[in-house]
Amino acid sequence: MKIAMIGHKRVPSREGGIEIAVEELSVRLTALGHQVDCYNRWQDFGAGAMRPRREYKGIRLIRIPTLANPSLNAFIYSVLAVLRAVIGRYDVIHFHAEGPCAMTFLPRWLGIPVVSTIHGLDWQRAKWGRFATRYLLWGEGNAARYSDALIVLSNGNQQYFRHTYGRETIYIPNGVNLKPCPEPEEIGRRWNLESNGYILFLSRLVPEKGLHYLISAYKKMDTDKRLVIAGELTKNNEYVKLIRGMAGDDPRILFTDFVQGQVLEELMANCCVYVLPSDIEGMSISLLEAMSYGVRCLVSDIEENVDVSGGFAMSFPKGNAAMLQSCLERMLGEDVSLHDREGQIAFVREKYSWDHAVDEHIRVYGQVKRKKTK
Repeated sequence: MKIAMIGHKRVPSREGGIEIAVEELSVRLTALGHQVDCYNRWQDFGAGAMRPRREYKGIRLIRIPTLANPSLNAFIYSVLAVLRAVIGRYDVIHFHAEGPCAMTFLPRWLGIPVVSTIHGLDWQRAKWGRFATRYLLWGEGNAARYSDALIVLSNGNQQYFRHTYGRETIYIPNGVNLKPCPEPEEIGRRWNLESNGYILFLSRLVPEKGLHYLISAYKKMDTDKRLVIAGELTKNNEYVKLIRGMAGDDPRILFTDFVQGQVLEELMANCCVYVLPSDIEGMSISLLEAMSYGVRCLVSDIEENVDVSGGFAMSFPKGNAAMLQSCLERMLGEDVSLHDREGQIAFVREKYSWDHAVDEHIRVYGQVKRKKTK
């Protein structure tokens, strides 16, 4: 089949869970003989910008110009991407995320099979203003109305679409790549970090990820375990300024900025506790990756986090920094050997497979294609 992917920022990249998911799916689909075109957002950053790729691991990368303004970025990209895609003779156009799904009506009207994946209820995120929130809700409604197949990543979102729109959805969770645990070589050289010597937060630095709860809790703790915060330190970002101010001059807190590759794997595999204190999630690939290394995890008790962790992570009430502190202190005081590491890894291996996810996507693509040709 010939498949278009619309809605991510860029492939390849680790800018967010959507980008990781689109890349993992596209690489495997291409390896199985399908043609996949990923519609990347592209901005002209001036003469010093790197020349963008046109191909990656067999995936064709199509550049769609857009603006740096976050309020207009997704809208302009979605319109231009869809206008380009509807003349591309695709068997399926696959939309990702609520904003881009606003344009599902056009290929549907033209008789092109449409699949949409809702990675999370984006309109709930704190960063959006009134216009952006309404646009995201419009996209959500269009996804429910015009998609030939609607995919979600959590049971909670299945119930939400059934209750809100009367729309049945297909549950296909993300996967994770199981890898051997690396020694803390590079992170030891860069930051003098040792195995089991630090608490890790690894995510985008945005309010809904709840980092401010973690810093508040950690500052009140008497521990020699360092707090490592791995996420892009975006310039002139008010939330980044807030968390830096909260951290103050505490020498135990380390900001690494954006990490990937070997450094990311070492940070994940060697932390004492991985913490995800989010208020809102779709399906956290970062949490899945931490669990795949068998490390202990502490998460907020929102349904998306509890479902993903399958009982292997400790949870605390969302937004409750005092309970976060209490749980973290309890975990640090426990014997690490009591943690069912092998059972956790086996759970992840069985439930979260990218190969299984690809098989399910191919099945869905085939169904909507056959439906259109009848």
